Amino acid sequence: MNNTQLDMKRLAAMDAAQATRLLHRVREETLAGRTPPIAPRPEIDASWQRMARIGLDPDQGTNSVLLQRDELEERRRSTLLAEVMQTLSGGLAGIADTSLQIMVVTDEHGRVLWRQGNLAVMRQANGICLEEGAAWTEHTTGTNAVGTALTLGRAVQVHSAEHYVQALHNWTCAAAPVHDPRDRRLLGILDVSGPASSFHPAMLALVGSVAQLAEAEMRERHRRSVERLRAVAAPILCRVGGRAIAVDAHGWTAAVTGLAPVDRITLPKSFRSGRMWLPSLGVCAVEPLPGGWLLRVEEETPADEPGTAAASRVVLDLSRPRRWTVSVSGAAGSWQQELSPRHAELLYVLAMHRDGRTAAELADDVFGDRTRTVTVRAEMSRVRRNLAGVLAHRPYRFREEVAVQVLRPERPADLLPHSLAPAVRTPRTGTDAQGTPSA
Repeated sequence: MNNTQLDMKRLAAMDAAQATRLLHRVREETLAGRTPPIAPRPEIDASWQRMARIGLDPDQGTNSVLLQRDELEERRRSTLLAEVMQTLSGGLAGIADTSLQIMVVTDEHGRVLWRQGNLAVMRQANGICLEEGAAWTEHTTGTNAVGTALTLGRAVQVHSAEHYVQALHNWTCAAAPVHDPRDRRLLGILDVSGPASSFHPAMLALVGSVAQLAEAEMRERHRRSVERLRAVAAPILCRVGGRAIAVDAHGWTAAVTGLAPVDRITLPKSFRSGRMWLPSLGVCAVEPLPGGWLLRVEEETPADEPGTAAASRVVLDLSRPRRWTVSVSGAAGSWQQELSPRHAELLYVLAMHRDGRTAAELADDVFGDRTRTVTVRAEMSRVRRNLAGVLAHRPYRFREEVAVQVLRPERPADLLPHSLAPAVRTPRTGTDAQGTPSA
């Protein structure tokens, strides 16, 4: 057999026993550093290489420490996925049951929150720790549909010996990420798993379709809730003088007066009624509304100038492989925001260059192309909407009075691992952008 590339349709057309033998041989030869009879699929090969780099033992088990019941329940309550479980279950649980499989829903960290389906398969799944509260990232269980979908950010199917850990070779799985449709933040993974004999290549498309259906339902739920809030807030804003904005409990804008419209205002976790400082607005008078908040900007503290309650400390957390945050704290309290990959890159560069960077310099740092200033200015405009109190411009920089701390991963090579930005690739060798050893 020539060394062409394996694909699921070709695998499904083969005799089951022959396909299993082929996959085992492909894995054995590849992991041994030899040329297999047929090349593994690119996403599987890349995952195997990641597992080899972190030193994961292919002969290890799949056990993990389960979440305590109270923590599991808290994660279930706090995720938006709870609102669409009926849709997920209605779309997949019955099919999984009749096809001798189970449906699994995890959070964004790969922890199993729910599972439904065939009872006999659930009992088998207990043997590989595919149960509620278990961890199913690549780092814990090797190449698998849940963990690899988390890493790649897209739907993945893993069958039989494509699993890196040998204990999973009798299983097949297909998984797709589910995102918050408002900001595309990853919420978790939808997966269907079962014995290898239940494999079908169409399962990947089915899982992806149900994930998209759940996202569409969340989008419609959000639209209706914002419309209800807008109906209440609009007449109030008509009577309010100055600048004001009505937002839902998560900061999404329903109505605005005297301000440029924005999609969302970042709210601190300890948000409450009273006088509060917000990084994108300044000091605001906060009043409750049915389903949200009314924020009235106090005119003596402009949004683009640091006031007496301005932030004094920023912590840029880049220590995790796929989830990055910026935390801002000061006399008025603290708040945290998740970052997109691009915004994480930009803030990292600014943290490494406290004297500031021009748009051309940032374009060179991030894209390796000084001419891409329009893109940089647009991205920095988005960043400064929530960080106006700590970021200045001309040049772009953190304000001098703000203390900035960067939390890096233990291994320099794990710093923003998917970034191609020149300013990020350089410190992966162990030095920062200014040539000093990484902390």
